[in-house]
Amino acid sequence: MKKIAVYVSFMNDAYRRQIDSAAQSLGFYVDYYNSNTDTEALAARIGDYEVIYGHAAPSQLKNAENLRWLCTDFAGVEPYLDPAVWPRPDCLLSNSSGAYGPSISEHIVMVFLMLLRRMPEYQAALADRQWPYYTPIRSITGSHAVLLGTGDIGRNTARRLKALGASVTGVCRSGRSSEPAFDRVVPTGELDAVLPRADVLIMALPATRETVGILSRKRIALLPSAAFVINVGRGTAIDQDALVEALQSRRLAGAALDVMTPEPLPADHPLWTCPNTILTPHVSGNMSLGLTCDLDVDMFLKDLARYAAGELPENLVDRTRGY
Repeated sequence: MKKIAVYVSFMNDAYRRQIDSAAQSLGFYVDYYNSNTDTEALAARIGDYEVIYGHAAPSQLKNAENLRWLCTDFAGVEPYLDPAVWPRPDCLLSNSSGAYGPSISEHIVMVFLMLLRRMPEYQAALADRQWPYYTPIRSITGSHAVLLGTGDIGRNTARRLKALGASVTGVCRSGRSSEPAFDRVVPTGELDAVLPRADVLIMALPATRETVGILSRKRIALLPSAAFVINVGRGTAIDQDALVEALQSRRLAGAALDVMTPEPLPADHPLWTCPNTILTPHVSGNMSLGLTCDLDVDMFLKDLARYAAGELPENLVDRTRGY
């Protein structure tokens, strides 16, 4: 019987029942490994599996001689883009982009509201046992958001911001999106033209050659002084030194960064002390929200049915592009 290895950290009895039922009906047997504790156990048997669901270590994949498909439970796939990690060039790689939109978009709304309502300033004052009253505050209603990245996270964020009264411009490679919450969508080549009107620039980009440094020093200078920068994609997308300078000089109103370079951020890094800046340790997504886990398993099972039928996974990754 063909074998599947499930190597994730969030497995429970309900998910096991779902996966076992689907796998059995499709002619597969499933072994389960906890990605927090069973790394060596998987390594010892990795050659047994035709399908791996989870984030197996790239260093182990060369020994997966029977592997035909790796479905990561993450959206980011940077560790798997090097052709040298694969046992053969025809192995399929898919991701779980689509599972994280609700969690990460709610994080974006949270930090945007915190910046608009001056919460970093209040938190600093209250830590010193002061009792301030800061005015004015700002609102999502009437604000203009520029979303750099119009995929699952961008679409979910656009819906939430639109419902709260913002206008939303999307920016992506194609300049097209079917999502009605975007007021308009422009190609990446027009990014410079939309930055001067942004109250907030929200970045939700994968790590690719094209996205590294996309928010350059020159583009930071195009943003209004009252603008915020929120990044939930990858830290490499921002010229971080230029962002630090803009924040320290109050050239920008503030930032909320869930991703940065490097991670973890060193204790002496200047980002820690930038004014009106919210830092979170890459926690906007992950598996902390039950809905994310539900969606992740559901997406794997749908693609498993496609794979068993000889079709390509819906979330197939082009390893040359990185998404």
